[in-house]
Order: sequence, then structure tokens, then C-alpha cells
Amino acid sequence: MSDEPIRITRGQGGEVDVEGPVDGFAASVLQRAGFDTYPTLRGVWIRLPFDLGRTWENEHATWAAEMLAAARYSVDLDPGLRAVPPAASAPVAPRRTKTAMTAQSAPAGTPRRRQR
Repeated sequence: MSDEPIRITRGQGGEVDVEGPVDGFAASVLQRAGFDTYPTLRGVWIRLPFDLGRTWENEHATWAAEMLAAARYSVDLDPGLRAVPPAASAPVAPRRTKTAMTAQSAPAGTPRRRQR
């Protein structure tokens, strides 16, 4: 692996591109995350499909960066592509009190078992 990071950026036209030293394994990880690979005269162009929405693009770019980082690649993800974690966007549910879990006495008028 190279010391140069794999860069995942959003271009001026809004497309999400990958640049840098991408070997066969990194290419398969990117493909798993939804990136397309196109041969060019200078090498290979790797990008996400167009017009699937910024949220989808951000989620898949973040997913690709996380998978590459887990495989110990050096990754530089454009800050504008970082997906918002679900916990940060979802409202927090109210916390249950402990009173719902404490032992309670039997209701009045309930016959008790006799001990022998």
C-alpha cells in the first residue's frame, strides 16, 4: 500500500470521485459501496452514479471510507461527504424511570398461599 491516501471527493459538477492509489482490493471495496469503474486513456475513473441524491451519495461515500479504513488504507474523505450518524438525527426517547421495575406488593383481597 502507498503512503498517499485514497481521496473521496465531490467534484465541481457534483459528482463523487475517487482519486489516488487504488489497487484491486480497494477497487472491490469501492464497488461493494456502490462506486462504478470506467476505463480511461490515463487509467481508471471511479465514481458514484449520478443523480441518486446527496444523502445517498454521502452515505455510500462514508461507507466506502469506513471500509477502506478498516482494511488499513489511508483515506481522505471530503468533509462535505460525511454522512450524519442516525443517532444524531433521530430524537432521543425519554428514559424510563426505575419505578416501573421495582417490586410491588400484591393487590388487596388476593388470597395468599398457605405455607405447610
